[in-house]
Amino acid sequence: MAVNNIIKRLQNIMRQDAGISGDAQRIEQMVWLFFLKVYDAQEETWEYKSRREKKEFKSIIPEELRWRNWAVDNADGEALTGDALLEFVNARLFPTLKALPVNEDTPRGKTIVKEIFSDLNQYMKNGILLRQVVNVIDEIDFSDVEDRHTFGDIYEGILKDLQSAGNAGEFYTPRALTDFMVEILNPQLGESFGDFTSGTGGFLTSALNHLYKQVKTTNDVKLFQTAVIGQEWKPLPYLLSITNLLVHDIEAPNIIHCDSLGTRVGDFKECDKVNVIAMNPPYGGSTEASVKNNFPSDMRSSETADLFMVLIMYRLKANGRAAVIVPDGFLFGVDGAKLAIKTKLLKDFNLHTIIRLPGSIFSPYTSIATNILFFNNERVEDAPDGYSTKETWFYRLDMPDGYKHFSKTKPMKLEHCQPIKEWWNDRKEIVSQDGNEKSRCFSVQDLISLDCNFDQCKFPKDEEEILPPAELLANYFKKRAALDYEIDKTLAEIQKLLGIEIKLD
Repeated sequence: MAVNNIIKRLQNIMRQDAGISGDAQRIEQMVWLFFLKVYDAQEETWEYKSRREKKEFKSIIPEELRWRNWAVDNADGEALTGDALLEFVNARLFPTLKALPVNEDTPRGKTIVKEIFSDLNQYMKNGILLRQVVNVIDEIDFSDVEDRHTFGDIYEGILKDLQSAGNAGEFYTPRALTDFMVEILNPQLGESFGDFTSGTGGFLTSALNHLYKQVKTTNDVKLFQTAVIGQEWKPLPYLLSITNLLVHDIEAPNIIHCDSLGTRVGDFKECDKVNVIAMNPPYGGSTEASVKNNFPSDMRSSETADLFMVLIMYRLKANGRAAVIVPDGFLFGVDGAKLAIKTKLLKDFNLHTIIRLPGSIFSPYTSIATNILFFNNERVEDAPDGYSTKETWFYRLDMPDGYKHFSKTKPMKLEHCQPIKEWWNDRKEIVSQDGNEKSRCFSVQDLISLDCNFDQCKFPKDEEEILPPAELLANYFKKRAALDYEIDKTLAEIQKLLGIEIKLD
């Protein structure tokens, strides 16, 4: 069934409704409807399993409120519509789902219904248009493998809307990039995979797709069901991630609606740690002083991306591996917190690879240049005393042939990561004819002597993107701070050599 125009059809209907104002409300309206449709399909699976095991299945949703009993239009003139549908949704469906009785014994697969609806709203004011929206969504058969697969296209459409409605610093990672990072990390059944700012579940579903190929036995199925762990603070992405995992056959998605930075890192126990982490933390934002107090004093940065790096280090198991997307500012940053964080990376972890990504990866939503840090919680043999890293490789991923930059119409594809894969298993230093370094290996002593400046193997100047004014200014101030740091350091060395005191105004 061709459903790739579902989002466009839904948009066209909702634009006619006086209650829908902008992308954010339209998305919220779509996702609660999609959730109920997907959840009903999941309940069909649970009912089938219960019958096979000669057990009784009881939905947490009252019978008359289940999707199959009010949303399905059998074309017999009996389906709710108009004012009757609005009355049903506003006065019965939403109040009941928000007040579902749950307790500590309620299975996770059931509690998520109340959790999700606790922060949701029903915006539509035209019951006839609402019926049209419900009918379009009901066309998708989530018991059909092909429709479940095609839901990915619909999901991408929702993400594009969500990107348009998002705030600065919120960028959803291209599926090609999440798939690539997961492929490199190579999670295995029996390992735990985490994303503590999981957004709409992109990394989690990439991990599930990777792990699904390993499922062979009944025990493998159990391991698959509990393999991924997510945390998300914002309601809409959280709702989307729950729905996304249900579509990927996870019966009780282990995604928690919480602030990942809200716990003191020193309080994490072994059970809070995971084997594999892949993340794209929000960047460009700042956090409150109370949150910074959850981190060691020397690493209390004002930037959320920095704090997430610290969080990851505290939540990665011994011998675990991680891949994290960070902005350029983290690489060349010289403030005390960034230096402390990068030094800890080299001392306590094996920071083995940094991939420089083209600036248009997240276009058109931002042109901020980003990078992937790959590191393991291990000490490499022959690493210098006091360090776990022996050497770090840098590799610059250039734009593919025929591309000036990525865009909505020419997005990044998995095949564009192929040069990294080929280099990954046969690492060589690469210098172009004009002297630009595309790949180079730095010893940990080199990086320490550079004051942990990880801004190596840069893009040639003529390939740099022109940033929006706000991003341009932010980068300027960060780079100026880095230059000021170098000047102060040089002056301090001169002062030491001359044995005199230099006072700076």
